[in-house]
Amino acid sequence: MAAKIKSGDTVVVITGKDKGKSGQVLQVIPTENRAVVRGVNLVKRHQKQNAQAQGGIVSKEASIHLSNLAIADPKDNKPTRVGFSVLKDGTKVRVAKRSGETVTA
Repeated sequence: MAAKIKSGDTVVVITGKDKGKSGQVLQVIPTENRAVVRGVNLVKRHQKQNAQAQGGIVSKEASIHLSNLAIADPKDNKPTRVGFSVLKDGTKVRVAKRSGETVTA
């Protein structure tokens, strides 16, 4: 099945502790049905000092399940479902169900 959420997409969190937040997808992990989104699901990690990085408590994004994410509609940035459409030249594109506009990554 084609991917409904790809890296580079703008998504909205629809449930969980970060409900309502939006961000850009940095990485998609299709084998685990998870994605890493900028500014969402932040966790604290204790990092040991090394030659390249300072030690201390670092905040970073953890992955979030794809079922908790929805694509932001290109028209009004509200969450929408994604469908697929085939253009006249034969290319398959993702379409926002809410407005009918094509979703670009």
